[in-house]
Parts: sequence; structure tokens; C-alpha cells
Amino acid sequence: MLSDAQFVSSPSMYAPNLKVYFSFCFECLHGKAHVNLQTRAMAKDGGSKSSSFLKTATTTVHHAINESEKASYVAHINSYLAEDKFLKQFLPLDPATNALFDLAKDGVLLCKLINVAVPGTIDERAINTKRDLNPWERNENHTLGLNSAKAIGCTVVNIGTQDMVEGRPYLVLGLISQVIKIQLLADLNLKKTPELLGLVEDDKDVEELISLPPDKVLLKWMNYHLKKAGYEKQVTNFSSDVKDGEAYAYLLSALAPEVSGPSALATKDPTERANMVLEQAERLDCKRYLTPKDIVDGSPNLNLAFVAQIFQHRNGLTADTKTMSFAEMMTDDVQTSREERCFRLWINSLGIATYVNNIFEDVRNGWVLLEVLDKVSPGSVNWKQATKPPIKMPFRKVENCNQVIKIGKDLNFSLVNIAGNDIVQGNKKLLLAFMWQLMRFTMLQLLKNLRSHSQGKEITDADILNWANKKVKKSGRASQMESFKDKNLSNGIFFLELLSAVESRVVNWSLVTKGETDDDKKLNSTYIISVARKLGCSIFLLPEDIIEVNQKMILTLTASIMYWSLQHSEESFTPEASPVASADGEHQTEFTTEVSNLAIDDVSENKPEDEGVSS
Repeated sequence: MLSDAQFVSSPSMYAPNLKVYFSFCFECLHGKAHVNLQTRAMAKDGGSKSSSFLKTATTTVHHAINESEKASYVAHINSYLAEDKFLKQFLPLDPATNALFDLAKDGVLLCKLINVAVPGTIDERAINTKRDLNPWERNENHTLGLNSAKAIGCTVVNIGTQDMVEGRPYLVLGLISQVIKIQLLADLNLKKTPELLGLVEDDKDVEELISLPPDKVLLKWMNYHLKKAGYEKQVTNFSSDVKDGEAYAYLLSALAPEVSGPSALATKDPTERANMVLEQAERLDCKRYLTPKDIVDGSPNLNLAFVAQIFQHRNGLTADTKTMSFAEMMTDDVQTSREERCFRLWINSLGIATYVNNIFEDVRNGWVLLEVLDKVSPGSVNWKQATKPPIKMPFRKVENCNQVIKIGKDLNFSLVNIAGNDIVQGNKKLLLAFMWQLMRFTMLQLLKNLRSHSQGKEITDADILNWANKKVKKSGRASQMESFKDKNLSNGIFFLELLSAVESRVVNWSLVTKGETDDDKKLNSTYIISVARKLGCSIFLLPEDIIEVNQKMILTLTASIMYWSLQHSEESFTPEASPVASADGEHQTEFTTEVSNLAIDDVSENKPEDEGVSS
């Protein structure tokens, strides 16, 4: 049986005293609430203190709070939200008190921080902002914040709205630290900073650079400049390797000789050197994320934040014509990038052990896909025949990917003429098509597993379509959806009426436009996504997916609303026993094939019949 939370988190916004967990892993059954905040190669343990970045899930939760980190994050909030129309009445916060955790209890703070980290993630019209919120409004804010945190890449495991309402310090600080980290590392990729290509010398190195997580890219950037400055050591973490402050002194002398000097290197006292380094960095307008003591103690999170600040203000990289043209060649088309983003965030929301930074690179050894398959279809993977990374022998990667293909076929995925080697080679169209079928399988299984509604019968795409139309019609509205590619959906009205039908109070109709212009469509689609997350839907699409009527993303949106509705109502729902014609006259079997096979045909039509690699 799949965990109900694997596709759609659904905190009961109308039962505030009931503890509802946001979880994509089976540890939620243990009832232990905690956040799995993976540092992912942040540091060796070195001399670091207890951190708000909790390690992998265990039955024992580490509740210790790092006061230095707390003070740093409070300073960040005071700086970036000082002019916020609602929050400025509560700022600045005093790091010596629990004001941070008290302010977080109504859910507004997390929502605002998410929008600072990734602008536009939350439609602020959907946030309940008033001084005294009732329990429902507070729950809505926390539901919106937690679902939006997952939608920007935070790893949120086993934390519910009630945890946030109570302002549990280690959970609040852990979430805030993740959001801030995402903000600080946002530019550490080739799309935002193509000059990073200057760190590598050949195509193989470029592939490695693309696959690196942002904090590893930051280390690579740091070592690049340290080597040029004559620093003989290799920095491998943001903790023990930077405790003496020497690496920072060399880095600043290389990047900003006008603000640095030999005095930092001349002193023998690490604390004195750390203080000099921070004074020099302040002349570059780098915010004080840490104290000299934090450097000497080797605080990994704060040192990472400090280096990221230096990168933002002075990366010391240049872009020649060759570099820029190469970066343009590396850029995927908009649709491909959007779908990669959606599937990547969805995988990371499942709570598997491996964190995915780039679908096209990180799944090529097959291991991540096996982890996902084991999560959504427990027992399907033969782990005795799988090889865990790092994998040096290419044929082992092919073995993993061959098992992925085999399981996909067992689950009735359409994988004609596809072999494991296609995944190893990083065939983008194939990977996107496979990921779509995997995601679709998961959401249909979740709907099926609501046995009180489906009687355990298979759920089809047409069932979802028919349910949505009946739900809207029953509410007295006239809108109907002919198919998941109905161009009339672009104005967003149908989905707002559907959301209102499943919960009448969730849509503020005074904020809804007619959706006649592009700007009005954008306003509606942005509002739809935030309202759906506020309701309890865990979704990863973008406003553009609604405006352009991306049928795959439209299906996931409709299915997630349906899942939430069936969980929170007594309505009856009986899946059709046979293929049913949708509103546009197409049979379900034909529609399913069309949606499931997107990009598969393009992949397979030019492949020789005998192509494929067997281990």
C-alpha cells in the first residue's frame, strides 16, 4: 500500500487539533515529527556545533538549537523583510528571544521567506495576513508554506501544520535554514551564471559540473580561485577546512585585493584572522552571516552562507565568446526545463535517500529510479541485482537501468524499443517520458487506494476528467473541461470553480479576473496554484503550464484536487468499468496512450529494432 502522502499532502485544514503529517516516506507511521534536512556534502563534522540541518530520519530527533545560526537567520529576516507591508510591524526581531518562533506560528513568515528565496512562488493574495488569525486561517498559511517549500526544493519529511502552529524551534529553524540556503545558492548553475564554465577544461568536466549540487559547485569555485592565489590545500568542506581562516584570506586577496591585505595571513591567531576576514568581506557589502567564533568553530551552514555571499558579490569569473556560446548550447528548451523541474521536485518530495539536483544527469546510473520505483511500488525492486553508487563499471549502470525498464514494463508503462542503455546515455526525451509515466502511475495508484471511494478499481484519466466536470456542475457552475488539452482552460476559471466546489471558502472571488488578457491569465493561474497548495495539494507545476494548457501538468493538477477532495468528503465515486469516451469523443484507452507516450514515439521511431544493451 502506498503512503497517502506520496503524491498529495493533505493536512486537515478544518480539524486544527488533529495532527496531520506531511510525509512522503513510511516513517510517518511512527508518529515522530521531524524534518529531514540533508546537508548533502556540507562538511566533515570537524569542530561544528549542533546544527538545525538535521540528518536522515531516525526515531530519535535532535532538538538542539545552534544559537549562532538562529542569530544569523534572524539577521537575514530583519534585512530582507524589513520593508514587507505586513511583517515590518513585527521587525526587527531580537535573536536573544524566542520572537522568531512566535512570529512563525501564524505561517506568514515562512511564506514571505519562500518568496524572497524564489520570487513568485506564492501568490501573496492567498496568504492570510491579519494580526489575529483563527485556527483555520493559520492552518491554511502553514499548509501553503509547507507545500510551497517542497515546490522550491526543500526536503520536508514528517512535519505537519500543528508542528508549525506550536512554533517548534528545531523544526522552524530547520525549514528557514533550507529556504535561505536555496536563496543563497540560486545562482550556482550554468543557466544563471554561464561564467562557471571557466572552472572546467573539457566536455567531460562540463558534464560533471552540471551534475554537481550547488554547494559542491561553490566548493569548486572556491578551490579554483585558491589555486590561482597560491593556496596549496584543497578545501573539501565548509567546516574543518576553513576553521583557521587562511582559505578565506587567500580567497579575498584573489577576488578583492583592494579590500584585503597581508595582515590577515601574517597573524597567527585564528580568531583574530577570522575577524580581519569578516571586516574585509564587509567592505564588499557581504552581510555578516557569521562571527569570528563561527569560523573558528567550523559552523558548516554559516560558513557556506558566507562563501555564497562572497560569490554573489564578486565571483571573479569572466565569460568569453566561446564560453557564452557553449552555455547557450547547453540550455534546454523551455518546455524541457519545466518538465525536468517538475519531475525533480516531485522525486525529492518522495523522501528517498538520494537528493536529485538534475534529472538528466542524476538518474543515468539507474539507482535513483530504482529508489523511486521501490517507493511508489514497494517490493518491485530486486536490490540484490542492483549496484549502489558510486559505480565505476559502466555495465553495472546498464544492469540497474535494465531493471528499471523491466519494472516499468511490469507496471504497464509504454516502453517500446527502449533499453537500459538509453537511460545510461541520458536520452532526455526518453527520461521525461519515463518520468511522466512514473508520476502518473503514482497518482492513479493513490486514487485507487482510496478504496472507500474507488472500491479498489483501477482509476483512469477519463475518471478524473469526469469527476472534475461533475463536481463543478454539481456546484451550480457552468464551466466544463472537454479534455486535459482544452484551450479554454488557459483562463483558469474552470480550476477556480473546481477548487471552490471542493471547498467553498478557499477561493476569494474578488481576486479572480475574467482571464481575457495574458496578464489576467497569469494572475489567475498563479492564484490557482497557491490556492491548491493552501488547500493541501502537493503540486509542482508553474503558472505557464496552465496558461499554455500543458496536458500532463493539467492532469496532475486535476488529480491532486480530486485526491484531496475524496480524502476530505463523504462523496461517492465509482470508476468506470470499461474505457469511457471523454467529452471530446476520444476513448480513454486512446487518451491514456496519448498522454503516457508523450515523447516516447520521438525516441523510438529512429531506433533500430535490435538496438539495446543487455548486461
